[in-house]
Amino acid sequence: MPRPEEAPSVTARPSPTTPAGIAPRYTSSSPAAAPDTNASRGASGSPPSRRTAPDPAAAAPARNARQSAASRTGDGKAATRGVRAAAPLGDEDRGRLLDGAHHDPHALLGAHPVRGGVLVRALRPYARSVTVLAKGLRAGLHPEGDGLFAGVLPLRTIPEYELLVDYDDATVTVKDPYRFLPALGELDLHLFAEGRHEQLWRALGARTMDHQGVTGTRFGVWAPHARGVRVVGGFNFWDGTAHPMRSLGSSGIWELFVPGVGEGELYKFEITRPDGSKTVRADPMARRTECPPATASVVEESHHRWKDADWMARRGERPVHQAPFSVYEVHLASWRPGLTYRQLAEQLPSYIKDLGFTHVEFMPVAEHPFGGSWGYQVTGFYAPTARMGTPDDFRHLVDALHRAGIGVLMDWVPAHFPRDDWALAQFDGRPLYEPEDPARAAHPDWGTLEFDYGRAEVRNFLVANAVYWCEEFHIDGLRVDAVASMLYLDYSREDGDWTPNVHGGRENLDAVAFLQEMNATVYRRCPGVVTIAEESTAWDGVTRATHHVGPGGFGGLGFGLKWNMGWMHDSLVYVSKEPVHRKYHHGEMTFSMIYAYSENYVLPISHDEVVHGKRALVSKMPGDWWQQRATHRAYLAYMWAHPGKQLLFMGQEFAQGAEWAESHGPDWWLLDPSYGAEADHRGVRDLVRDLNHTYAGAPALWERDTDPAGFAWIDGGAAEDNVFSFVRHAADGTPLVSVTNFSPVVRHSYRLGVPGGVSAWREALNTDAVRYGGSGVGNPEPLSPEPTPWNGREVSVAATLPPLATVWFLPT
Repeated sequence: MPRPEEAPSVTARPSPTTPAGIAPRYTSSSPAAAPDTNASRGASGSPPSRRTAPDPAAAAPARNARQSAASRTGDGKAATRGVRAAAPLGDEDRGRLLDGAHHDPHALLGAHPVRGGVLVRALRPYARSVTVLAKGLRAGLHPEGDGLFAGVLPLRTIPEYELLVDYDDATVTVKDPYRFLPALGELDLHLFAEGRHEQLWRALGARTMDHQGVTGTRFGVWAPHARGVRVVGGFNFWDGTAHPMRSLGSSGIWELFVPGVGEGELYKFEITRPDGSKTVRADPMARRTECPPATASVVEESHHRWKDADWMARRGERPVHQAPFSVYEVHLASWRPGLTYRQLAEQLPSYIKDLGFTHVEFMPVAEHPFGGSWGYQVTGFYAPTARMGTPDDFRHLVDALHRAGIGVLMDWVPAHFPRDDWALAQFDGRPLYEPEDPARAAHPDWGTLEFDYGRAEVRNFLVANAVYWCEEFHIDGLRVDAVASMLYLDYSREDGDWTPNVHGGRENLDAVAFLQEMNATVYRRCPGVVTIAEESTAWDGVTRATHHVGPGGFGGLGFGLKWNMGWMHDSLVYVSKEPVHRKYHHGEMTFSMIYAYSENYVLPISHDEVVHGKRALVSKMPGDWWQQRATHRAYLAYMWAHPGKQLLFMGQEFAQGAEWAESHGPDWWLLDPSYGAEADHRGVRDLVRDLNHTYAGAPALWERDTDPAGFAWIDGGAAEDNVFSFVRHAADGTPLVSVTNFSPVVRHSYRLGVPGGVSAWREALNTDAVRYGGSGVGNPEPLSPEPTPWNGREVSVAATLPPLATVWFLPT
């Protein structure tokens, strides 16, 4: 790891057995962090930290013997003559300080004016002696035992000074952390207490800076129930005795500026709980973490130089509801297993661009201990997972996608967090991020904990987190996971297991207020960003503006888009039926148009539909292999023509037959030319490419997605034929006709009423084309309208409908 920008000077290199409390970092490998005294294994499956700290008790006899002789002169050490002994600390202050349970160590340590001079006190465990160095001054401090050294210097004012600390095997010069004023301002504390600090990551966590002319790192953590907090890390050999933090009043924030600590340093917080026990916790605001299963936080600053200025300037020019929006959903760790963020940047943008998707959606990238959670059980809300590289490496990937013209969405998980005892759960010894009521805190589905949305600081933590990803990583959209579980107090709970709100209802009013605030803040601060709700109920107004009150008495939640889970479920039920039975389920496909404009929808075929026994999309289809592929292709084209935006999970674009597994990702070998059925899979992928490119060039398919005037059935009742036909209209009235035949028979001269004023209709896309693996049935010549009234229209055409296929027609 790189050295800090201002590391302490070292007279002699210490051995690996050098005791804790020495400030500089000497080796590239950091020792492991001390585990929580009550920890065993985290709830998400991650082991406790492997770090072990030196045992101060074991070293105490030798340390005390050294300190008793530390006032002697010689060996290059300054004498203590001329330095008066300081009044000893009171037993209570001394005990609390040494136990890591003092709220204001700066009042006891550092330099303070007293009668007759300046009192300097330092806490340096294992030191033989401590000498104060300043301009024209070299004064040894008197040992007070237990690593404490103090003296009253004959000075009128407090100088800028350093400490020369002598150990058995090294002498180091360090700047005293306890001579600095707080590096957090009153405005930061006020905004956080109000829940309104929209850039909270700039105030809390670890931030390198120049403070009072000295380079180092400011550490800040919210732990209002703690009796004391100490920062531990590689810079003090994971013994925080010498680095207790100060409490900044009623804010609940603890702060310490540590000179000489720089980027790449590992750290955690040692918290003394209200009952006096201790726990070692990762930083909730850490912007970088160790790679799991290791759990330490890492001091991080970005050096990435963005090259996507053109993208960022243009992305908000057209509202997403009136723009082409087709999404390729990706689990980054398994898309090409083993690739880093930078390696993904060399392959993923070109692949997505070739297929014509406008956006990519990443399953959660925030740090998580258990890979099998796919990222949905987050412990590091502010840190991209270290499994594939650094935060700047992740920025590089986003930058590459933007430069390829591809928007980047990411899954964001503010609904719950795991119980790992080195992370957020009972962070400072009491419920903090979670509600106090254990029954209310427990998420019934996943064994995790819910957030306390009614607490201003917790709400601030989450709202700022949403802003953070958009501002710091240029994310273009947040798909918010499990919104339904946040909105309802009785979600997955039986009668008697939940408490109604103040109005006697089942709505979680705090969660509603949080979502409204999050959406309003993101849209205000980040032009062009879209928020998307994974919400599976009929909650009124998910995509309505927050200031517009609906019939239920609530303002809208303020999302830009909502996943249409109803369409997904109903349409998959229909296509999974044998064609002979589909006429009995015709309404499953038409029902979506009854509510299609109640919200702004995304039509998702996501990871959730191709795991855990649900089978891959093509495997849901009945019939032989040809019929399965044909129905798969017809379904995708029907989906792309249906009002709403589209989302397709990786692997489904080439009709992978196996369920997805995060352990190996998509079955890319299906596209190997040496594989016998490679043409079958490549044909489906070619169709997806043509779907996207045709879609992007046909405003009728996206310009009026949220306007009922943009859609009209031609015949929504042809149940006996298994046929669905409708017209989409662009803003200028240009029509596109979509016809899907979910029957395995060819329908010749199938009459369809079409809009007037069109001289001829041409096939713009046919999923039965030979190049896609189809039979080649279609309409090679343009269709001329005839003055034969049909389907309530004055003119009609007689078209050939291929078997198990969708055909799009555009005016010639």
